[in-house]
This record gives sequence, structure tokens and C-alpha cells, in this order.
Amino acid sequence: MEAKTKLTAEEFFRLYPEESRVELVEGKVYEMPAPSLIHQEILMRIASAMKSFVKERTYGNVFVAPVDVVFSENTVLQPDVVWAREFSFSSPRIDRVPELVVEIVSPSTIIRDLTDKMKIYEKSGVQEYWLVLPLEKVIIVYTLTSEGYRLYSSATDRGKVQSKVLEGFELAVEEVFEGF
Repeated sequence: MEAKTKLTAEEFFRLYPEESRVELVEGKVYEMPAPSLIHQEILMRIASAMKSFVKERTYGNVFVAPVDVVFSENTVLQPDVVWAREFSFSSPRIDRVPELVVEIVSPSTIIRDLTDKMKIYEKSGVQEYWLVLPLEKVIIVYTLTSEGYRLYSSATDRGKVQSKVLEGFELAVEEVFEGF
């Protein structure tokens, strides 16, 4: 559902509680559907693996939706999984562009995840963007180059995807989708 007037991030935060499942895209508010159980399980598997990897190396932190990430004065998104090298627990949100973002695609979000959000992340300077497609059991990793996002790693079935930004981190696709 879209708002009729355009909001700034500041106005958005005054109108919507921290736990709201809404995003602000170029001043327009979009309600987000509740995620499915499979979506949430995949989110937890990816976030847990990343969190363990990051914790061992003591840099940055991994966050999961719903956490607000401010990308511009009129765009606030809630990526499914975020890795931010720098953050402050004194803020209720991430006020800088994170290094890595993961979006788990669902039928209701596929267009936004593949077009709108990808463009926002690219333009904002997110160094790595992961697209997780549960129905296809595929994970695709894009990294930011001077020409924009380029495919860095992808895998299905028994393959593994690697991260360029989290050097040394890899994830077995089979473990992410096991049981689905």
C-alpha cells in the first residue's frame, strides 16, 4: 500500500514504530507482508552462519529484519540480513550504508527485490548483494564494481556460494534449503 504524500526518513520514523513492517522508498511508504515460516528459517540459517563467521573475526555485526537501514533522506529499507562493519547500538537503526545485504525472494517481493531494491543498494554503495530464491533453491551473490553490480558467485543444490566482502566466508546451498 502506498502513501499519498512523500515523506522524509525523519517523518517516517515519527509516524511508524520501530517494529513496523514498512519501508520508505523515495518518500513512499510500502507495507510489507509477514514472511513465511520457510522464509524465516532460511533467514535464520544464513544469519547464524554469517554471525558465527563474523564473531570469530571480531568485525562488524549481522542484523536481521525488521531492522531499519537508512539509505538516503527519503529511503529506509529493512533487508532480510545485513552485515555492517560499523554501527552503534545506541541508535535504533543502521544510519549508514551496510557492506552486505541479503534479500530472500518471495512471490510477493520478487519484482522489488530484483529491480527497485537492487538499484537502491547499488546506487547507495552496498558492496555485496545476495539474492536467495527459495523456490528455485538458488543463491546469487553480486558484488559492486565501477560498472555496477556484477555476478560474483552463484550455486544450486550441493554447491557453495562465496562472499568477496566477508573474505573466506562460504555457504553451502544444501544447508540453507535442507528440508524444503
